[in-house]
Amino acid sequence: MRVENLYSFDARLSRTAGKIIVGLDEAGRGPLAGPVVAAAVVLTCQIPGVDDSKKLDARSRKDLFFEILRNSITGIGLATSMEIDRYNILRATNIAMLRALSQLSKVVRLSEALLIVDGTNIELPGFCINLVKADMKSASVAAASIVAKFLRDKIMEFYDSIYPGYGFLFNKGYPTPEHLRALKQLGPSRIHRKTFASKQLKGRR
Repeated sequence: MRVENLYSFDARLSRTAGKIIVGLDEAGRGPLAGPVVAAAVVLTCQIPGVDDSKKLDARSRKDLFFEILRNSITGIGLATSMEIDRYNILRATNIAMLRALSQLSKVVRLSEALLIVDGTNIELPGFCINLVKADMKSASVAAASIVAKFLRDKIMEFYDSIYPGYGFLFNKGYPTPEHLRALKQLGPSRIHRKTFASKQLKGRR
C-alpha cells in the first residue's frame, strides 16, 4: 500500500503540473570521506519494492538498482571531497545534482519536467520543488535515493582497497568509532573531507 502511495503522489503531481516528474536525491552528505553522489530519475513504469533507500537492506538496494536502470531514464553526478572542502557540502550537493541533470537532459527535455528534490535550499533550474523526506513520499525520489546510495557505497568499497585501514568497506566514510580511531592514528587520506575530518579530530582531543 505504501509503495502504491509513492506512485500516486508522483501521478497526482504530474497531472496537476502537466509535466514529467524527475526525482532527485543524494547520498553522502554526512560522511567524513568520499564524494557526494546524486541521481536524477524519470520512472517509465512502476517497480515493485521501490522505497526510501534507508529502509532497504543492501541486497534489496542492489536488486532494485539494476531494476531501476532497466525501467527508467537516469542521470548521475557527483562532487568530490575536494569540491566539498572548496565550496561546502550544500553547494557541492547542488553541483552533483546539476551534473546528474546535465546527463539526464541528453534524453529528457527539462523544460517539460517538474523536479522533486529531497531536502531544502537546493537551487536547480526550471520547475523545482524542495520537499523534506521526499524519498518517503515520491517513487521517483525514492528510486533516485536507491541509485545514489548504491553507487556511492560501491565507490567507497573501491576506495577501501586504495586507502586501507579506515574501514571504508564497512563504514562507507561515516564517522564510526573505528573510523575515528583510524583517522587519529593514520591522519586523513586523500579522499577525506579536510573540513569535516579536522572538526572530528579537534573534538576528540
